[in-house]
Amino acid sequence: MEAGNKSLEYTPTWVVAAVCSVIVLISLVAERALHHLGKYLQHENQDALFQALQKLKEELMLLGFISLLLTASQRLISRICIPYHLTTHMLPCKIRTHEQSPTHIGRRLFSSGGAGQAMCSHKGEAPLISVEALHHLHIFIFVMALVHVIFCVTTMLLGGAKLRRWKSWEKFIQDETSRSGDAKILMARHHREFHIQRAVGYWRKKAIVGWIMSFFKQFYGSVTKTDYIALRRGFIMTHCPGGQNFDFYKYMMRTLEVDFKKVVGISWYLWAFVVLFLLLNIEGWNPYFWLAFLPLILLLIVGAKLEHIISQLAGEVHEADKEGRENETTLVKPSDEFFWFHRPRFVLYLIHFILFQNAFEIAFFFWILFTYGYKSCIMEGRGYIITRLIMGVVVQVLCSYSTLPLYVLVTQMGTMFKEGIFKQHMQDLLLAWAHAGSERAQRVEWNQTHTMTIETPQGPDISEQPVVAIDRIATSNLELSFRDSN
Repeated sequence: MEAGNKSLEYTPTWVVAAVCSVIVLISLVAERALHHLGKYLQHENQDALFQALQKLKEELMLLGFISLLLTASQRLISRICIPYHLTTHMLPCKIRTHEQSPTHIGRRLFSSGGAGQAMCSHKGEAPLISVEALHHLHIFIFVMALVHVIFCVTTMLLGGAKLRRWKSWEKFIQDETSRSGDAKILMARHHREFHIQRAVGYWRKKAIVGWIMSFFKQFYGSVTKTDYIALRRGFIMTHCPGGQNFDFYKYMMRTLEVDFKKVVGISWYLWAFVVLFLLLNIEGWNPYFWLAFLPLILLLIVGAKLEHIISQLAGEVHEADKEGRENETTLVKPSDEFFWFHRPRFVLYLIHFILFQNAFEIAFFFWILFTYGYKSCIMEGRGYIITRLIMGVVVQVLCSYSTLPLYVLVTQMGTMFKEGIFKQHMQDLLLAWAHAGSERAQRVEWNQTHTMTIETPQGPDISEQPVVAIDRIATSNLELSFRDSN
């Protein structure tokens, strides 16, 4: 037996114990770190981020199961044999002429080791996939998932840093409102500036010109203080008209944390996307070079759309002013009509796809670099590599500092508010009330169905009236949460 191919039976016990100890130690440190991070988030009442951490643990469990599945089945998979001619089609790298003969292919596969390769070679066939290729695929899945999580966290941190600038705007509004006693005074001061910046001008009414201006607006001053004040005022007067001191900034940050929980996961359609492009990675097609443009194009379209929605909202305010309506009707009016498919959440799906696709590009580059080397044929040309890396950096920066803040603010302009309107403990309380109210309604309906006569009380039970009102509010909130999640 060669020294490099010794099994566990002929490996020194101190080597086995040492390697096992290191692996277990690293795993325990990672598990304890995640546990303490969860405790910290719960202590700081960061319920949405804690749920995102739980989602991350689920993804790690899924990766662990994939790893176990690949490890347990690699011997079985490597024993699956197929005809040689099927192994020469749709290759990432072109086979050199002297390697195309079945004899040479058989020798090369046999030299990689494994009983499966030897068994297929004796049959005059080739294995479906070698053990070495399975190992490389195993590593790629882990690298891709790890880079995706890192990119999501980086985007949220950088975007959150940009959003903290709005905290001073919120404080300014709160101070001005408390000083003047009426938010309408502050609104009137910024009202004219808002629709002048966003709506005044003959050419702005032209759809093409409006889209072009929105496209370039996302690169500089994507959200101004005037935009924030106008959209904030429209949201409050639509969803909570009595809450002049409503902290719009904290509400947006809660919704961002809730959305992060969804973005950090890897959905089935994202896995399907990975499989599709692994299939299309054929020599000469350069799919990963052209794929690098997809997240950038989608990101620019999303940014332009969000800017265009602000312009449309300002346009409605401007038209109302021109018609001489009362001041109350000239507020920004949130509506789902401005969004694609009348669904503000569709923008989140696009951002999720963009972040994953960008992470996939970068992960694939580093996986090829450390697995096969810089000169691998899969790497493509140097010009392709530089372009892909530049695209990845541009997408990450633009998404963090422009598109994500735009998304957080503009998607509040939908017809329905998001579930982050209430803190987590309040949401749980309302859902519990809604569930209790639903059960009570079912019991009443059952009694009405199975009872021939019902005694009518002499007067209404005053103690039940607040409960009924609370049930109605909770039920409405529950319906809203379901609609928003769908």
